[in-house]
Amino acid sequence: MKWMVTLFLLSFLAIHSQNLPEGFSYINEVSPTIQSELRYCHDNNFIGTSVNGYEEDVLIATTSTAKALKRVQDELATQKLGLKIYDAYRPQTAVNHFVTWARVMNDTLMKQHYYPEVNKRHLFKLGYISSKSGHSRGSTVDLTIINLETGKELDMGSPYDFFGSSSHISYQNLTEKQKKNRQLLQTIMRKHGFRSYSKEWWHFTLRNEPFPKTFFDFPVK
Repeated sequence: MKWMVTLFLLSFLAIHSQNLPEGFSYINEVSPTIQSELRYCHDNNFIGTSVNGYEEDVLIATTSTAKALKRVQDELATQKLGLKIYDAYRPQTAVNHFVTWARVMNDTLMKQHYYPEVNKRHLFKLGYISSKSGHSRGSTVDLTIINLETGKELDMGSPYDFFGSSSHISYQNLTEKQKKNRQLLQTIMRKHGFRSYSKEWWHFTLRNEPFPKTFFDFPVK
């Protein structure tokens, strides 16, 4: 038995290979049942490759954000639903990678999947790319709701990170089911202390975030 405990501790330390700044936590240590699909750690994203700063597939956020997400998760579980997080804390290094990519006009590998109706040169003006991100303050998350029994995402009417009007919260050309799913996500996140972003149904920031003016740059690992 003692060797099993030792093996577990070694495995834990191997997964979490850095000491986080004070006030930050690994989300799955606070709420182990939250699912993740860290898109920027892999190539299924609008760039089409892994993003600088994402070294391991782990979710990090401010501790207050992680605790708020646990409250959301616990309430959703009563409906046999749960959260899936696409992105949480994002280092400034990753934001810089986005900015560099956005300035290379001929790099449009993932255009048809993520921004088919948007000219890449307009990504800054339209607010899809910026030199700073709330994610780097540690209290912003991108997420959706899944069915805990099937693992499937609820239909929100547009894919995550889709640059277009169909991702706006105010978009109305949706089925009644899609509208209901979006409303559920918005309502429960706001109930537990998050504010939304009008252009992205998946994007939420903790109200009274602990580091409102600090942009961090430690790696995701």
